[in-house]
Amino acid sequence: MTVLDAFDLDGQTAIVTGGNRGIGRAIANALAEAGANVVIANRDVALGEEAATKIADTTGTDTFAVECDVTDEDAVEAMVEATVERFDGIDVLVNNAGIVIHEAIETMSLKEWSTVLETNLTGAFICSRAAGREMMQNGGGVILNVSSMSAFIANYPQRQVAYNASKAGLEGFKNQLASEWAEFDIRVNNLAPGYVATDNADQGAQVAENAVDTWEGEMLLDEMATPEMLGPTAVYLTSDASAYMTGETIVLDGGYTVR
Repeated sequence: MTVLDAFDLDGQTAIVTGGNRGIGRAIANALAEAGANVVIANRDVALGEEAATKIADTTGTDTFAVECDVTDEDAVEAMVEATVERFDGIDVLVNNAGIVIHEAIETMSLKEWSTVLETNLTGAFICSRAAGREMMQNGGGVILNVSSMSAFIANYPQRQVAYNASKAGLEGFKNQLASEWAEFDIRVNNLAPGYVATDNADQGAQVAENAVDTWEGEMLLDEMATPEMLGPTAVYLTSDASAYMTGETIVLDGGYTVR
């Protein structure tokens, strides 16, 4: 087997939550380019189907969309069942679905706090539990959580305490899950991006004056990433190229956290 063969996902089945746009769509497309059959799971089935069709047309892989709210246990179980029915198993789960609410803690409502934690952290738990049970019965698999550099730093000038708490929670979640599921040959790692040019970043830029200039001023590479820049690292983390890696986080932030 050559080095490049280790990155091959041919015949693998991957679920990507929030895979219809932004980082999730870029990761889904990258996994498909590496040969994986991809399930796009998101709340808006029409947008999911559009993404799945485009990815299938450009990569030639078997890709389909499933309507799924990651905070709904029944919906997640149905997503797993639909995937297994079509592909006979699950090899990769990418917990990407996430939201951010920009609000100062002194004015943030409990509902806003809970909404972010339920989507970003509890959603990863519900999806990992459901997909992990299937992986245990079929010899193992890989779980990749899309975390954030915000798990390790304080962001500014925007205010987003719930988001940072949820991403920090994904770090502890990853560590413990990797430990508990190693015996089942299930690897668990995190990908922690910095600022990426997505709708969430646009939202943050709108609530804080000069936000983009402030962010880029802290980056060694001087500009935000595109979602597509995360694809190759996601392929590495979900393929045999990282077969000896579990319980780890790769920070992909253009050097932001170095300073």
